[in-house]
Amino acid sequence: MNPALRNSFLILIFTLFFSNQAKSQVEGNSIKATIGFAASSSYYIENYGSQEEVDVMGGGPYLLGEYIIGVKSWFSVRPYAGGIFTSVEKNQNLQNQPQYKVTTNAFLLGAKVRLCAPIPWVAPFIEGGIGTSIGKFETFTPNINFNKSDVLLHIPFSIGLAIGRRNNFEIGISGYFHPAAKQSSGVFAVGYNFPLD
Repeated sequence: MNPALRNSFLILIFTLFFSNQAKSQVEGNSIKATIGFAASSSYYIENYGSQEEVDVMGGGPYLLGEYIIGVKSWFSVRPYAGGIFTSVEKNQNLQNQPQYKVTTNAFLLGAKVRLCAPIPWVAPFIEGGIGTSIGKFETFTPNINFNKSDVLLHIPFSIGLAIGRRNNFEIGISGYFHPAAKQSSGVFAVGYNFPLD
């Protein structure tokens, strides 16, 4: 038997056998606390649909709390509240030139859903949803001059791994897209679930 085919077969059997005994996330309610680092960047969409990326970014802390409604072991609904606070350092070497920057200082409110693979100890997940951001947004690039304190729509998206015996620890990468401000925030974060049931 081909070694690659044999290994694939063994992985499939192992996954099927243990997936019935494992729960990738706990059914019931829990609270998740997340902390991480956020980086805000700009994008500009031209008339013909091509995208020009501008190399200006802001960085700062990210905090998020979620109330988890575990419907099934592989599906949950997650209302959330949190914040992204990014800034840029001023470059003293640039005199009489514009200081391009992208910053987000906003509170986040919204809801998302999660699909999680039922794999023991390490469960990959994907999330998506919709929310609103309340705060100050600044996107100053060669093509964009957006500087407002406002309430804006955002679209959250996340991928990551739930790890541990009960999958209480999480590590992941998230994105929050603000179409009105032509900016997005990328986040690297770690979290912990506190079961309530």
